[in-house]
Amino acid sequence: MTNATREVYGSVSRRDFPPDFLFGVATSAYQVEGASKEGNRGASIWDAFSHTQGKICDGSNGDVAVDQYHRYLEDVDIISKLGFGAYRFSISWSRIFPDGLGTKVNDEGIAYYNNLINALLDKGIEPYVTLYHWDLPLYLHESMGGWLNEQIVKYFAIYAETCFASFGDRVKNWITLNEPLQTAVNGYGVGIFAPGRQEHSSTEPYLVAHHQLLAHAAAVSIYRNKYKDKQGGQIGLVVDCEWAEAFSDKIEDKVAAARRLDFQLGWFLDPIYFGDYPEVMHEKLGDRLPKFSEEQIALLTNSVDFVGLNHYTSRFIAHNESSVEHDFYKDQKLERIAEWDGGEVIGEKAASPWLYVVPWGIRKVLNYIAQRYNSPPIYVTENGMDDEDNDTSPLHEMLDDKLRVFYFKGYLASVAQAIKDGVDVRGYFAWSLLDNFEWSQGYTKRFGLVYVDYRNDLSRHPKSSALWFLRFLRGDPVKNGKEE
Repeated sequence: MTNATREVYGSVSRRDFPPDFLFGVATSAYQVEGASKEGNRGASIWDAFSHTQGKICDGSNGDVAVDQYHRYLEDVDIISKLGFGAYRFSISWSRIFPDGLGTKVNDEGIAYYNNLINALLDKGIEPYVTLYHWDLPLYLHESMGGWLNEQIVKYFAIYAETCFASFGDRVKNWITLNEPLQTAVNGYGVGIFAPGRQEHSSTEPYLVAHHQLLAHAAAVSIYRNKYKDKQGGQIGLVVDCEWAEAFSDKIEDKVAAARRLDFQLGWFLDPIYFGDYPEVMHEKLGDRLPKFSEEQIALLTNSVDFVGLNHYTSRFIAHNESSVEHDFYKDQKLERIAEWDGGEVIGEKAASPWLYVVPWGIRKVLNYIAQRYNSPPIYVTENGMDDEDNDTSPLHEMLDDKLRVFYFKGYLASVAQAIKDGVDVRGYFAWSLLDNFEWSQGYTKRFGLVYVDYRNDLSRHPKSSALWFLRFLRGDPVKNGKEE
């Protein structure tokens, strides 16, 4: 893609968004906090998984991560200086209840998050808090099977209520779960995420997703019945979705693309808005798809004040009947296509093999959610791209992240278009504030607006993309797609 094309894609300014539109940055606890054995924190499934040989590609772990536990004031200051109005972070369940059971609250964990929340508010930054971003207390997994056991719903509800009671006087924006699809599929199907299960990939992901939905509904019910009126906040769920574009005009490819969206978004949003899983999931999965009771449906129905969307990339979709095996991907009977004959690609490649730069996809996903689910309020809760870590490049080269600047310009321009289309998008969070522990990829991929020096002192260095956001949020004049 030429630089000229990039400029056409990227002419966007703060004035393209409503005055009250929220811009923020995001992280998650296990990826940034570190201090894994400090403050009476209990172990999580990611502690165990990352310390298992061969699970993380560079042999690393999140024991120290980027040490936000000790450097939170510095990081809050960076957020403030860049001009962002919100910070989305997650709470580590095992910092609040070291064993996850909810019998005795850990005061040191409460104190840490109180300090972080207060530091944000002191700088005029709105906290957006995710209760669960994949780091289940290890004891719950080892003692009862974690998300495979419906008892998890009770323990999640206790944990959620403790957070509402402890922080809800200041936290007005809650997210129950981050990307339940990834927990279900990568944790219990493919096995590349904690807890690394793949023995029963035809059934366990669907059971885990079911229990996550019930846990979400239980937490929302508690919040609405006991805290919402008094605290005046809102609560939602974060789903992730690649846009699925039919590879051809063939009916079977169009149907396959629709099916792909049902297996991503419909899996979690249909039960909330329509009381059941999508029809096509029933059709393809039969008895492998768990059933909701009437009571559960009543709790789930309309159990979000907003939808959080994590979106990074898109795929072309072609129908493919070839596989008779059963797992989440084969069950969909389709092929996801990013590169095809003659060197054609859907977009420029980022560092992760799954991530291509496809700015038009986010507009289509946002419109799809608005049309299918009757225009709910939406926050783009994650959006970003990664570079390869490179210990031979000089720092100034690593900081000059031109492709990321192009990425954000293009995707933000598409979000602005979706708003013009009539979609109720309320805010946008760039992923990520900092380079951090990128799950099974360890420290080999860098998603941050701010470079972290892993090899020396974990010092923070804003990249070109951070400085671009600074100018964008300040409303600097734009001329022919370029900042003056």
